[in-house]
Amino acid sequence: MEVVYSRCAGLDVHKKTVVACVLIREGAQVQKEIRTFSTMTSDLLVLHDWLLAHGVREVAMESTGIYWKPIFNLLEASFRVLLVNAAHIKAVPGRKTDVKDCEWIAELLSYGLLKASFIPPKPIRELRDLTRYRKSLIDERVREVNRLHKLLESANIKLSSVATDVMGVSGRAMLEALLSGSTDPEALASLARGRLREKLPELRKVLEGRFGAHHRFMLEQILSHLDFLEQSIEQVSREVESRLAPFSEDIQRVCTTTGVGQRAAEMIIAEIGVDMSRFPTHRHLASWAGICPSNNESAGKHKSGKIRKGDRWLYRALIEIAWAAVRSKKSYFYAQYHRLVRRLGKKKAIVAVAHSLLIVIYHILKDKVPYYELGANYFDQLNLTYLKRHHIKRLETLGYKVTLEPLEAAAWLKTYFLSYFLSKVTRPFRKMGHVTILDGNLERAIEKAKKVKDFLKVKAR
Repeated sequence: MEVVYSRCAGLDVHKKTVVACVLIREGAQVQKEIRTFSTMTSDLLVLHDWLLAHGVREVAMESTGIYWKPIFNLLEASFRVLLVNAAHIKAVPGRKTDVKDCEWIAELLSYGLLKASFIPPKPIRELRDLTRYRKSLIDERVREVNRLHKLLESANIKLSSVATDVMGVSGRAMLEALLSGSTDPEALASLARGRLREKLPELRKVLEGRFGAHHRFMLEQILSHLDFLEQSIEQVSREVESRLAPFSEDIQRVCTTTGVGQRAAEMIIAEIGVDMSRFPTHRHLASWAGICPSNNESAGKHKSGKIRKGDRWLYRALIEIAWAAVRSKKSYFYAQYHRLVRRLGKKKAIVAVAHSLLIVIYHILKDKVPYYELGANYFDQLNLTYLKRHHIKRLETLGYKVTLEPLEAAAWLKTYFLSYFLSKVTRPFRKMGHVTILDGNLERAIEKAKKVKDFLKVKAR
């Protein structure tokens, strides 16, 4: 096998130690040198200098949890560091030690058999840490609100059955009143604002509970925790916005996609970056994201079509966007979802929509263009001949003879536009006092077109 890198190194990374193997090939001679370093910064700097002293330029290591990050950050400026999926470099069973692992990694690297994982630039990695942390805070806030619901239910206060948002303006005012010691249903219901005041009789019933001292103590802890979480989310969001300033145009373009909001766009940019040259095609991006079917074929049979393992943060964001997109009835994604859901079911159909969304976002970032909506009738227009044949055949099976004729309304619309053009042409002559004489058929057509115009106005209302 041809040697690609004559001087390279393999690292076996752990929490406390790093075992490094430098592999040097000079003709038929193979030289290996193995050393163990701690993961303290001072020892990692010694590792850096040791690799430079041996003339190493390529370094490979497994992506073990988060332990690879400090080593990668320290070495990336001086070396070409390949972060490799551990599942892709399994050694022979029964021969696994730290020394053999680093030797095996170095051996594979020297022959060019390792495929590097996608690692975005440092600014995007830092942004990714922030957006993931914000998502964790949002999830924690949801869990805390659920604890609040359980607490109120245990006190027999059924506020959530009447109020849509317990943490809204009205709900928060009632909770603060409960915290201050007020348990009168009439007084609590009077704190309702907006449309919730229309439900005052129901509010008085649901607010009549048994709210004890321990409930009050727990409510105080939950509300203070929620306030802290909301403040933290706001602070992290401001930091994310400041770091996304150089990518504001890309964010705006991504936000033009149906279903994509500001936070979703920020999450996507933080996960995949804005440089799509790292992915030759949208298929490579979908494969990396784990939003496409895996390959599991043997003897000409496909055993499984489940999606691949990929970036779970990106996957969650795409699924949330997909659910938002399919609710827009005039969008392409609405039509796509409803074409697939009958045959595949909801879960598979929404994953297919998420895959389409990722393709759209890939081309938006690559070509620097906004999203172009194809519309909900895209598939109907695409397969117009097929639809005609399909529906005619179904009606014929029911015993009907079908003859297709164009709608009369279409001819009326053509007449309307013709009359509009004629009125524009003759207007200057009428202003000068001249009377234009039109053919009788055209005059009747204009009158008919005016009726069509009035009909269209009524339909628009």
